[in-house]
Amino acid sequence: MITTLATVAAAPTLQAAEQSGGNWLVTVVVFLLMLGLLVVVHELGHFLVARWAGIKVEEFGVGYPPRALTLFEHDGVKYTLNWLPLGGFVRFAQGSDGVGETLYGAGGSLAAATPWRKIAVMVAGPLMNLLLAMVIFAILFATLGIPTPTGGQEISQVFPDTPAAAAGFQPGDELISLDERPVTDTAVIGDVARENLGRPVPAVVRRDGRELTLTVTPGPWTSPDGDRYESGFGFSYGPKVEQVQAGPLQAVVSGVTYSLDLTGRMVRALAGLPASILGLFSPAPSPDGEPIGPVGIARATGEVIQQPGGFAAFWNLTAVLSLNLFLLNLLPIPALDGSHIIFALVEWIRGGKKVPPEKEALVHAIGFAALMGLMLLITVNDVINAFRGTPVLGGG
Repeated sequence: MITTLATVAAAPTLQAAEQSGGNWLVTVVVFLLMLGLLVVVHELGHFLVARWAGIKVEEFGVGYPPRALTLFEHDGVKYTLNWLPLGGFVRFAQGSDGVGETLYGAGGSLAAATPWRKIAVMVAGPLMNLLLAMVIFAILFATLGIPTPTGGQEISQVFPDTPAAAAGFQPGDELISLDERPVTDTAVIGDVARENLGRPVPAVVRRDGRELTLTVTPGPWTSPDGDRYESGFGFSYGPKVEQVQAGPLQAVVSGVTYSLDLTGRMVRALAGLPASILGLFSPAPSPDGEPIGPVGIARATGEVIQQPGGFAAFWNLTAVLSLNLFLLNLLPIPALDGSHIIFALVEWIRGGKKVPPEKEALVHAIGFAALMGLMLLITVNDVINAFRGTPVLGGG
């Protein structure tokens, strides 16, 4: 199963987009195409490995039930579109009527499969998302070049009535150092702000090929949408990079290594996910960013396609979300792939003794209900942010 839950902190390669009206219809269509690709690739992993392992598949669904229509049926599998566009699923035969065992042998149903076969099927979906991200990044690197950090941070927005605006920062500035500390790591900016609250610090920026020294006093500031930050500067930023041309082999290698590096950063960002979720109940913005659901992802899609080079930014976002789904679906959350893997591992450790099916089904049902509740909460927050005009990508 695949779910469309992501975290803003998991997309560090994307810079903030300027807010604009845009065409909402184009945004919706592009978002649905992206979601469809992520769903189909993920479920295709489950599907192909299940067929290879001799496990009967009854339905390949895009979206969650109720069913909207059956596209076609082939080799005993129904391919369907469903009304709730939050993910997708592969429905396996359970073998309760013996049909799976008759056609496919003792391992025909998922329940009757050996633990290692279950694990292989469950892991295949997330791995396909990892592979998709690697392929996308490799193609982007081969066509546009490999993004290579220059060592500084590029200022993309300077918010009005903030310490950054008062100091004279401008969009397009490359921030080289703060308080005589290089800003090769974005965490330095937040550290300097907290350590020097109310005290002027020097900031070296590169503007139009020349280096300038500005004096900025970190302090409280309020974003245009009303969020108040107790310490900071009032600009959005991201690593300043240059596109270095590369051959096909180097692009493939870089696509793999970049995906793995980004996955590692996402794992570290996941540590702040509980605090981010709790932050939805707080009027103060979470320092770890907010989790986003389908509405937030759709808005992020709209923001990136409005950027210069929006086509490449769209595929960059698609790859980042694919990595999100790789990680999130491996978490041991009931109803997700990771939970099924845990139950299969328990069965394996117990020498093939299964957890009673009714107990496992209850755990997954409760987990799915909780997941949908969380998705509803996040969606409400996404809608509120949309009405307030809060950008999804960026700010700080």
